[in-house]
Amino acid sequence: MESNQIAYYKTPIGTAKIAGNSKGISSVTVIDDNLETSKVIPNNLQDCVQQLKEYFNGERTDFNLKLNPQGTDFQKQVWDELLKVPYGKTRTYLEQSKKLGNVKAIRAVAAANGKNPIWIIIPCHRIIGSDGSLTGYAGGLWRKKWLLAHENPVKQQTLF
Repeated sequence: MESNQIAYYKTPIGTAKIAGNSKGISSVTVIDDNLETSKVIPNNLQDCVQQLKEYFNGERTDFNLKLNPQGTDFQKQVWDELLKVPYGKTRTYLEQSKKLGNVKAIRAVAAANGKNPIWIIIPCHRIIGSDGSLTGYAGGLWRKKWLLAHENPVKQQTLF
């Protein structure tokens, strides 16, 4: 089995730890350690680092990467559905469950969201509570709030 390569990329919400190999990106998590961007980025991770950079610079709304998340079939189904939530939009856990064809699976869907290993790229931050609240995010609610604001900035209204 091919081992994962690791790269670090400094973002406005912490240092992204990126893991993957020739089969694709297997994880992107944001850690609190204030690490600098890796000086040498493995070939298999260069596109991911570049696309994250473009995302944080406001130049990218969709990712085009080979993904290889590890999880159960159900988790992968939930993560595939997350990829369909458009940039700048949110969906509730209930809506997510309905899209997967099982309204009763809302807790299982929420749990699978929480196990998403590829943050930002598989946009679990776009899933909110039915009342509009920012419920649960493995990286902390402040990061979820930041990401949603980054994707949907409030435009200044003109006064005249």
